[in-house]
Amino acid sequence: MTAPAGAIGARLRRSDGRAKVTGAFAYSSDLRADGMLHGATVRSPHAHALIAAIDTSAAASLPGVRAVLVAGDVPGDRLVGSVLADQPVLAFERVRHHGEPVAIVAAEDPRTAARAAALVDVAYEPLTALTTVQAALAGGAPALHPGGNELRTVRVLHGDPAAHGPVVVRATYEVGTQDQAFLGPESGLAIPDADGGGVELHVATQWLHVDRDQVAAGLGLDPERVRVVLAGVGGAFGAREDLSMQLHACLLALRTRRPVRMAYGREESFLGHVHRHPARMEYEHVADEQGVLIAVRARLWLDGGAYASSSTAVIANATTLAAGPYAVPSARLEGTVAYTNNPPNGAMRGFGAVQVAFAYESQMDRLARAVGLDPLELRRRNELRSGDVLPFGQAIRGPVAVSRLLGELAARPLPPRADDPRALPGGAFGATGGEGVVRGVGYAAGFKNIAFSEGFDDPTTARVRLVPDAGGGARAEVHTAAAEVGQGVAGVQEQVVRTELGVQDVRILMADTSIATAGSASASRLTWMVCGAVRETCRAIAELVGGRSLEEALAGGPLEAERTYRHRRTHPIDPQTGQGAAHVAFAFAAHRAVVDVDAETGLARVVELTCAQDVGRAVNPLALEGQLEGAGVQGLGLALTEQLIVDDGLVQTRSFGEYRIPTMADAPALPTVILELGDPDGPYGVKGAGEIPATSATPAVVAALRAATGAALERVPVRPEDLVCTR
Repeated sequence: MTAPAGAIGARLRRSDGRAKVTGAFAYSSDLRADGMLHGATVRSPHAHALIAAIDTSAAASLPGVRAVLVAGDVPGDRLVGSVLADQPVLAFERVRHHGEPVAIVAAEDPRTAARAAALVDVAYEPLTALTTVQAALAGGAPALHPGGNELRTVRVLHGDPAAHGPVVVRATYEVGTQDQAFLGPESGLAIPDADGGGVELHVATQWLHVDRDQVAAGLGLDPERVRVVLAGVGGAFGAREDLSMQLHACLLALRTRRPVRMAYGREESFLGHVHRHPARMEYEHVADEQGVLIAVRARLWLDGGAYASSSTAVIANATTLAAGPYAVPSARLEGTVAYTNNPPNGAMRGFGAVQVAFAYESQMDRLARAVGLDPLELRRRNELRSGDVLPFGQAIRGPVAVSRLLGELAARPLPPRADDPRALPGGAFGATGGEGVVRGVGYAAGFKNIAFSEGFDDPTTARVRLVPDAGGGARAEVHTAAAEVGQGVAGVQEQVVRTELGVQDVRILMADTSIATAGSASASRLTWMVCGAVRETCRAIAELVGGRSLEEALAGGPLEAERTYRHRRTHPIDPQTGQGAAHVAFAFAAHRAVVDVDAETGLARVVELTCAQDVGRAVNPLALEGQLEGAGVQGLGLALTEQLIVDDGLVQTRSFGEYRIPTMADAPALPTVILELGDPDGPYGVKGAGEIPATSATPAVVAALRAATGAALERVPVRPEDLVCTR
């Protein structure tokens, strides 16, 4: 049977693509409303300090200012949070990180709002900042929160954790603070109800219902009095899972009875959202003389920053996945995330799996050298297979294609060496004529869990309405709360409807909280979950249609159905042993990196970064390729250039000029190899795709740098001074 046009598997352009590239698309920062005010935030200049007093009189008396609010003006809960309610809506008694919101202002125009914010006089009593995990966990360290500074420790014990063998490799690895660096800074528009008893918030977010619930709690309202509407999102990558300006705009709107728009600049954005957790990881791999693993031991420390965000889940991911996609008979894996006075860290593409992948893949290369094996052969000897049990006690379901993915990469021809010196690292600036340039090739594999874990109820609801059109056919209207953050989930919904109902005219309604939750646009879950929810709903519609033509079925009016989809159950891990079926499913990826390094200057250029991934089923191969390519460039950035600089708790990075995202000039060729082996549990066999390549891209680039220079390279991002050849 021929699939309908535009169904699952079709190679389609994005329906919003033209509007985005022509500038017609309305992002959250473009929102306007009649009579709206403009909000601004007063932020702490200290990493840790007591608040002695706040004087708002000068700000309040400035012409054009309509409200100045502090913590005492918050009508509901003073503490909110996406997982733990530990973060003040506005700081009271003390500030715990640089940039923490202390007061908010609403004024007639942005300039007046900024001037008023500068006039708020906050008297601080600076305190010593705890800026490392070691300092925060040291005996006698002051407690940053009532429960102490240890936010969560996860221990995984498997087999004989003390197992020994003839070959042992040890090293300590570090990962710096990476920023999500989305192009659209935090922004939104809050519109109060006519009676002042509720509010409608239009905002760029990843999870509408969690935003709604936190906003309602801070406002002291029932959640039904807060409607959250998804505005145009200019990228997310995890940083929009937490509140930024949402609650502040709503507070100001309800106080002034006028719409309030808030939009951060880039410097404020760096202060206003979470980042990837910096990590320190001590690893020991034990193997026999043939390179077969006997045991893996790892001790992980993640810096959670001042507030919890999603750190408790990130450390669970990092620890349970810390041995990599390999069969490990015995393991002792322990991970701790702690509060510090650094800015909060939370979700970012890869969610804990990225940090440990850099470490375990570096260890596998180190082990290959120790036993005299090719790195690919070592991985082949140790790869997981379907049915194998991971160190935390969960068996792998479905195909595991690590060797096949790496084999696909190895079989591809290598790119030729550059003839033009300008294509060499530093060549465009005349730094080299090619005489000091060496080439390296590196491989890495990675894996990550899909969807939310440890027993979290993770449903997605969809509503589909089939209405007649003038030509005797039908139009389908699909309503979910799924956040389109650039990953293409709106198009996925269209494709599912065409697959199930054969209807070509599909309209995706605005995502909002008037329908039940779709969950978060994170954890590589939303394509899987939306496919499941929309498919089940369409099949309910198909039952209503029966064997009739659409014209006949719709003669009596529209047909409508709503269904909620859930993935298979997960379970909390045992707090003592770390054992439990904690994750829904797993996805696997691999990269090959080809790099050129000027051994005299330490400058490096990634020539090619090829991704191979088992995606289960490619819903839209064109969109999928974009996801794999984007994850590769983000991993390249972590390997070579990207780091948020935080000095003694103070953020020093203020612009994209200082935060070095790879540009088009830095981006290599990004070929992709896509396998569709099918997941036994995913609707249509789909898996999540967008996060997984972020696990293997960084270690592949670093492996290639090691091959070129012989340097150990145990920290990312790698700096030029690390690459000056010591051979």
